[in-house]
Amino acid sequence: MPQLIRERLQAGEVLFGPWCVVPSDYMMNVTASAGFDFVMVDLEHGPFTFDTAERMIRAAQAESVSAITRLGQISEEQILKSLDAGADGVLTAHVESAADAARVISYTKYYPDGGRGFSPFTRAGGYSGGDITRHSEVQNQRTVTGVILEGKQGIASLEEVLATEHLDLIYIGAYDLSQALGMPGQVNHPEIRREMERCIRTIRDAGVAAGGFVARTRDDMQWMMDIGMQFITYLPDCTVFHNAMRDAVETFHQVRSGKEG
Repeated sequence: MPQLIRERLQAGEVLFGPWCVVPSDYMMNVTASAGFDFVMVDLEHGPFTFDTAERMIRAAQAESVSAITRLGQISEEQILKSLDAGADGVLTAHVESAADAARVISYTKYYPDGGRGFSPFTRAGGYSGGDITRHSEVQNQRTVTGVILEGKQGIASLEEVLATEHLDLIYIGAYDLSQALGMPGQVNHPEIRREMERCIRTIRDAGVAAGGFVARTRDDMQWMMDIGMQFITYLPDCTVFHNAMRDAVETFHQVRSGKEG
């Protein structure tokens, strides 16, 4: 059985995985088979329901790849459904304070760490096929609890959020940060990168795994590792697919133009 992603993060391992917004378990299985450490099932921007998300989670885990759901709001229902469906963890967006982070923990963890609704009659609980009395303990041990800080208020609350017990991962949303700082989309602007680096080092110094940005190139990946990112995300699956198809079309046009010339 593969080592749990939470254990890998706690051991300081650097992990790599793509955002997934294509509503397809088939595409997810193809993506996971490439050998990523994790996949992000993006329920904030992806056009799919929890029924599709559950199939995508299973498709990734069938390839021994961890599945994390990205949620667009602090929702007890969405967190519960994600974890009951068997997700290895959640990454909740729009967290702006320590109180927000505490709510995420309370919805993610079972007693005594939180107040997650208890049911072993789910995929996460083995459909009641295992030891029901250990269900909460096992889930608390294996589940990654992460939050996304992206706006000015969230970034300003970073040190307070870091004091939240049982928090495994903080992801700095570079694109939303660039918008908050008046430079929408300019994630490579020196000011954005300086702020990202400050945040990542602060997170790592507190003993929490840090993530953020989207790696496009080898240089991006190297920079992210150099500043201490542990949870490195790649481009969305739709973008990778689109770029590959566009490159094929451009190559064809070049070859055809050469032949016609």
